[in-house]
Amino acid sequence: MNLKGVELFLGGESGLDPHSFSPLALAYIGDAVYEVLVRLTVMTDGNAPVSRLHKKARDMVNAKAQAEMYFRIREQLTEEEAAAFRRGRNAKSFTVPKNADLMDYRHATGLEAVFGYLYLKGDSARAAELFRMGTEL
Repeated sequence: MNLKGVELFLGGESGLDPHSFSPLALAYIGDAVYEVLVRLTVMTDGNAPVSRLHKKARDMVNAKAQAEMYFRIREQLTEEEAAAFRRGRNAKSFTVPKNADLMDYRHATGLEAVFGYLYLKGDSARAAELFRMGTEL
């Protein structure tokens, strides 16, 4: 079993080139990175029943909320990050959640691709910075 993913999670050198992955693969890992950031943010409000934590997280992890975050941070994206976003937004996904607007879903996929790109690049600090900017009102 190859445990490079564990090394990457722990901050080790993964040897993974984010440019070698499809935009949907970037969005796949970016979705997980985004989810962890959301869950950590929700937990900073203190201990609460899991159902309440889940409800708060659910309100932040949906296509509409992610699309709104993109529009809050888009001016702060570097050229590389903007390119990752465009690749993710323009990727042809075969499914769209039934409760999501198509444009929101595409913007959310683009945002997730940015988070995936940054994570695989080894720049989790930048991902956290963008997340912080996107959640500030």
